[in-house]
Amino acid sequence: MTATLPDEVDDVPPAPRVSLSDSAREYVARVRGGDVGPLPAILGLVVLLVVFSSLRPETFTNSFNFANLLIQSAPVIVIAMGLVFVLLIGEIDLSAGYTAGVAGAMLGVASTRHDWPWWVGVIVCLASGAAIGLVIGLLVARVGIPSFVVTLAAFLGLQGLLLQIIGEGGTIRIESETVLAIMSKNLPVWLGWVLFVFLVATYAAISFRALASRRSRGLVAQSPAVWLVKVLGLAVLLGICTYYLSLERSRNSAISSIKGVPIVIPVVLVLLVLFTMLLTRTLFGRHVYAVGGNAEAARRAGINVPRIRLLCFVLTSTIAAVAGILLASRVNSVTPATGGGETLLYAVGAAVIGGTSLFGGKGRPVDAIIGGLVVAIVANGMGLLNQPAAVVYMVTGLVLLLAAGVDALSRRRAAASGRA
Repeated sequence: MTATLPDEVDDVPPAPRVSLSDSAREYVARVRGGDVGPLPAILGLVVLLVVFSSLRPETFTNSFNFANLLIQSAPVIVIAMGLVFVLLIGEIDLSAGYTAGVAGAMLGVASTRHDWPWWVGVIVCLASGAAIGLVIGLLVARVGIPSFVVTLAAFLGLQGLLLQIIGEGGTIRIESETVLAIMSKNLPVWLGWVLFVFLVATYAAISFRALASRRSRGLVAQSPAVWLVKVLGLAVLLGICTYYLSLERSRNSAISSIKGVPIVIPVVLVLLVLFTMLLTRTLFGRHVYAVGGNAEAARRAGINVPRIRLLCFVLTSTIAAVAGILLASRVNSVTPATGGGETLLYAVGAAVIGGTSLFGGKGRPVDAIIGGLVVAIVANGMGLLNQPAAVVYMVTGLVLLLAAGVDALSRRRAAASGRA
């Protein structure tokens, strides 16, 4: 006697849906377990915005200051994005600031001194950054010298190389209108809104496709309500920013008009998307997290740990070269101070404040943006309050110390709860 099974047995069982309330409870549980992510930085960002908006409502909240704050923070954010890669594997790069300076100087040598096309100068700039990262990576990953020592030596050596290229007290002017436009020009207002629609629509399509894919394979998937909340949240945030940047920022619009999304913002967003996809959608990205989580376990799993470390240092320095282009574009020149001073310290602080762990294995490129905005708002708001540089440095240092403390405590709590 043969039993007949119902047709439904051959079908994929329906994927369990995670409702909005379930998602909220799960997130609270993760936070209690020590997985706080960028939450402290986001809360700090909100507090800073409220405080400075209350103390200086006429200057801090105007559209001119808002655009200026985003433009000023862009180079530091880009360097911080690069540093996320080495921090993820539990390493450090102290030379990223002067890597940006040397790469920017090579851009100036190629495009100004040799009068090559701007795009050739950009290629030379990026190749210079990649070469610096290759040397650092080989010394760390192949020779076995600690990254702190190697990059500290590179910090000093690159500072000397920058002086050698430019000349002490000298400067290299950037004359390419295309390069200068990155930090000084804005998109037309209509194009800014087109960019807004494109970003929201793209995020909605990609996230919905991922949701549908998980459901089709019978995996746990979030409910459409959760997806809709995320899309609407992104739309509201980007919509407010686009509206604010579309306002007239010129003090005398009859002579010159300043409005629209600064060109550098789409540049940073493109980098964010590329690096996020690299870390979350590729085998390389999974290997980076594996090496940062436990290098020995990654090695036993067949991952080429030295190669991953080498590639991370190359990426970090190449991304720093992109920041070198932004630094050169902002001040129309490259000097021996380009990339120096507090540039590197702010970049490291931005990555850590945003939620990237100093211990490796935890972090995302978006952390650099969140932390970079925190650092920029502190400097901008304290400046509007006419506070001296000494106070700004102390407050920024305190914020960084708090972020590192939260990271250490969250890791301890995660270990105690079994989530590490």
